[in-house]
Amino acid sequence: MNTSNSILEIAKQTIANESEAIGNLAAFIDHQFENAVRCILESKGRVVITGVGKSALIASKIVATFNSTGTPAIFMHAADAIHGDLGTIQKNDVVICLSKSGNTEEIKMLIPLIKRGNNKLIAITGNMDSTLAKQSDFALNTYVEKEACPNNLAPTTSTTAQLVMGDALAISLLKLRGFSSEDFAKYHPGGSLGKRLYLRVEDIVGNNLKPQIEADANVKQVIVEISEKMLGVTAVMEKGRVIGIVTDGDIRRMLSKYDNINSITARDIMTKSPKTIAPNVLAVKALEVLRAHGISQLLVMDNTEYLGVVHLHNLINEGIS
Repeated sequence: MNTSNSILEIAKQTIANESEAIGNLAAFIDHQFENAVRCILESKGRVVITGVGKSALIASKIVATFNSTGTPAIFMHAADAIHGDLGTIQKNDVVICLSKSGNTEEIKMLIPLIKRGNNKLIAITGNMDSTLAKQSDFALNTYVEKEACPNNLAPTTSTTAQLVMGDALAISLLKLRGFSSEDFAKYHPGGSLGKRLYLRVEDIVGNNLKPQIEADANVKQVIVEISEKMLGVTAVMEKGRVIGIVTDGDIRRMLSKYDNINSITARDIMTKSPKTIAPNVLAVKALEVLRAHGISQLLVMDNTEYLGVVHLHNLINEGIS
């Protein structure tokens, strides 16, 4: 038996099984889903998301997604709720309960307690005949024919379906709220994701040296300027304005072309009309421009004023990729 091939086949089959189940979820999106979204959208409270076992773990992830996309949410473990944490649910909160069977003891005990507080209850369940589905205000169907587990026991496909349904809710709410990338940045100020959303070219260029050389400078002066400023490029100036750039690539090409370089100036080897970018542009946009043109540097220009250079390595070092 080829063990390697067997492992690959198992993995591929698992992905295929879950992919098929997720594709089937679209057929379950109906007015129940629409009304559940509107219920959350119109609520003056938070969304309390609960479950037990693996469903509790998925509930916790959905909470994180809601919070990061503009819908205030909090996690409550169903087992803890019936042992003192029911106070998590406040007036005007909407409760989402996740359960594959919809009939676990903790869930059945929790339902009347939620209803007693007059909170709206949204079920995400794979059993539309369950107690949870029947007693909820809105029931979202996440039925799967079988788990990816060969014994049809370990929650795999079913929990993936719950997660996807939670994502569908979150993104629907995001769209209806008009939640923008600027809003998203407010919730994600840290890490590389946050930097993609708020870091601008002007935040980077000030940390670099500012290479520049006059148009009539000789080759030695150009090489020294590029080397000292360590950005692989220098702007070529004339009467205080940028008229071109010289890169280390231009220097190599010039050395391979000419034997006598004594009379060559920056003007002779520069590239006219260099690629530029404004200081207020997002750094991630600068990365897109660099990649689109296959270059490593951009001159930063505020109208006609030369501010410096942003290098590909600056963006990579900031975690933007």
